Amino acid sequence: MSDARVFATPAGVKLGALTDVADGRARNYVLQLRAGRFHGFVVRRGETVVGYVDRCPHMGLPLAQTLDAYLTPDGNAITCSWHAALFRIDDGKCLGGPCPGQSLTPWPVTVDNGAIITA
Repeated sequence: MSDARVFATPAGVKLGALTDVADGRARNYVLQLRAGRFHGFVVRRGETVVGYVDRCPHMGLPLAQTLDAYLTPDGNAITCSWHAALFRIDDGKCLGGPCPGQSLTPWPVTVDNGAIITA
C-alpha cells in the first residue's frame, strides 16, 4: 500500500450509516486504498448527501483545519479555513475568496438503505 494521496475512490465502498452525520453538518472520511489515501467529506441534507474531495482548488490544502469543520457557522456554505474561500454545497462552485471560477472536486456518494456509499 502507498502513502500517496489519491483523488478518487471505487464505487460501492460503504462509509457508514447516514445517521453518523448530523443533518445539516459535514463529516470527514479517509480511505486507505492500494494506490494511497483518499481524503473526502460529505455534507448531509436530510436523507441525501453531497461529497467532495478534501482539497481546496486555490492552494491544494485540505479545507478544514479542525476535524469535520467544513461548513460556515450557519451551515449554508462550505468554507476553506485557510483562506476563507466559500463554496456552494450543491455543486461546489466558489462563491467568494481567492478561487473565482473554480470549484471543489466532486466525490460521488449516495445513500442506500440508510448507508452512505461511494457511487
